[in-house]
Amino acid sequence: MTEQHAPQPAHRFERGTDGPKVILVGVDGSDSSLRAAAYAGGLARRQNALLAVVYVQPVMTAGAALGVSVAETTDEIAEDLVAQIREATERTRGIFDVRWEFHTFRGDPYNGLVKAADELKADAVVVGASEQAGHRIVGSVAVRLVKAGRWPVTVVP
Repeated sequence: MTEQHAPQPAHRFERGTDGPKVILVGVDGSDSSLRAAAYAGGLARRQNALLAVVYVQPVMTAGAALGVSVAETTDEIAEDLVAQIREATERTRGIFDVRWEFHTFRGDPYNGLVKAADELKADAVVVGASEQAGHRIVGSVAVRLVKAGRWPVTVVP
């Protein structure tokens, strides 16, 4: 007795249809965050995804802001980061084209990145490893993002 099976449709690989559509990277001007931005830029280019570059501006209590306004200082940092990113984009134009946007959010780094990832509908989050020694004890933003378990998180050293 011979069994007959219905013919199986051939598997077709759909090139370029899977993968993240939005890759979020947190930047704060530190060396590790800039390495994370470069890594995330390569991921976004290869996946043809939007690179959402996010700077979280810290909010301090009125008593902590003595002298120069914290808002002015963090605005200057954000402007400097945009200038650095634009310069890097111009240097690689025609070689590495990547779609990117720059966003600023206010708050502490963890909650700011969570809010950004939610609002921008991020499929993946990339951050630099903390450069502060105390974070080994209490936990860094990267560790907290991983523990949240809401997105794939890549931590760049």
